[in-house]
Amino acid sequence: MNLKNKKVLVVGLGISGLAVARFLKKKGAVVTVTDMAGEEKLFDYVREIRTMGIRLELESHSIKTFESAELIVISPGVPHTIKPVKKAIAKGIPVIGEIELASRFIDEPVIAITGTNGKTTTTRLLGKMLEDSGIKVFVAGNIGNPLIEYVDTKKKAEVLVVEVSSFQLDTIDMFRPKIGVLLNIAEDHLDRYPDFAAYAASKGRLFKNQQKSDIAILNDKDSLVRDVTENINSKKIYFSEQTVAGSGLAALNLSNEYFAAFHNKENAYAAALAALAGGGNLHGIQKALDTFKGDSHRIEYITTINDVMFYDDSKATNIAAVKRALESFDKPISLIMGGRDKGGDYLTLKGTVEKHVKKLVVIGEAKEKIISALGGSVNVEQASTIEEAVLAAYKVAESGDVVLLSPACSSFDMFKSYKERGNRFCMAANSL
Repeated sequence: MNLKNKKVLVVGLGISGLAVARFLKKKGAVVTVTDMAGEEKLFDYVREIRTMGIRLELESHSIKTFESAELIVISPGVPHTIKPVKKAIAKGIPVIGEIELASRFIDEPVIAITGTNGKTTTTRLLGKMLEDSGIKVFVAGNIGNPLIEYVDTKKKAEVLVVEVSSFQLDTIDMFRPKIGVLLNIAEDHLDRYPDFAAYAASKGRLFKNQQKSDIAILNDKDSLVRDVTENINSKKIYFSEQTVAGSGLAALNLSNEYFAAFHNKENAYAAALAALAGGGNLHGIQKALDTFKGDSHRIEYITTINDVMFYDDSKATNIAAVKRALESFDKPISLIMGGRDKGGDYLTLKGTVEKHVKKLVVIGEAKEKIISALGGSVNVEQASTIEEAVLAAYKVAESGDVVLLSPACSSFDMFKSYKERGNRFCMAANSL
């Protein structure tokens, strides 16, 4: 792909957009970056873009700029359905994402992981399994390390392990993983897709370019996963306790406390099968399982105060993730939920909440919608800050109970990210 003197528009100036702009500039492209946010919000990114001498358009998207580009690279945070993008597509201008752009310059085999929940955990675990098997690995993608940064790195890997979101899959064209892993499909991002079927179909795009020599590792128990992969070309390998036991991994030991929860076992099965298919060995796979520690902000133990345990699950930004978190405990829970609504149906949590939750504290823009769905099932209290919510949840907790932040919503109404929300929860818990 020759980028020399090509007019390229980068849409969205975040971690991914900045990495893309930097790469394109090195390749000699004529780069413009556009973002709907202002300089105040994007200060550090703006400073670097200007240092590189790249043209920048902030606080609006000019249709003229879109239509005059020869290539558009869109960041995952920007919907590919916005009007300027549609206008560009109508003119025949190619619109791709960072993952697609990077794949045009990569020859090494790629193992790509997607799914509604568990992507980051499985990606990290798989990377560790391969590394502990003596394989040189580069872990990238939605996990926070743009894949495009691998292209110019001097330290080359033997295998790339890439976490891919549905937003990134929306803008692939030729991206073809040697091994694709689809963990699960549940309601999420319905604020971004016209319906659940469209979101599910987006996940299935991971396999669209795979051939018979490629491998698809799929959740044996998820009917939606089976539906969207029914007609793919690649070899299907299903993961479950039974299939792993019969795959040469029969002696797999999951005694590590982290894998006590069923959904973490599923992630382990998927990672183990992918590692084996990607050249890993049993020793390396087991070593990774024995030493693995979970992600921050994903059902992460924080502290115990007066025999009440606090867990940060700020990364649970959809309803299915909250359900999994609640089912991980056999103790009464004071649950903190809320944030910016993503279009899911909170009513589907009714039975799980009734079984596990003694008090629900709601915060953020979605407060009223959550109360409307779950108010009749549990004692509910509203809070205006995360600190108020932590105090309210703790006040009703008794010895042996759990205070859990598991929002089912994005963080962007009150915080910059789920990490900031989780960190504020931790600070509030530790200050009690």
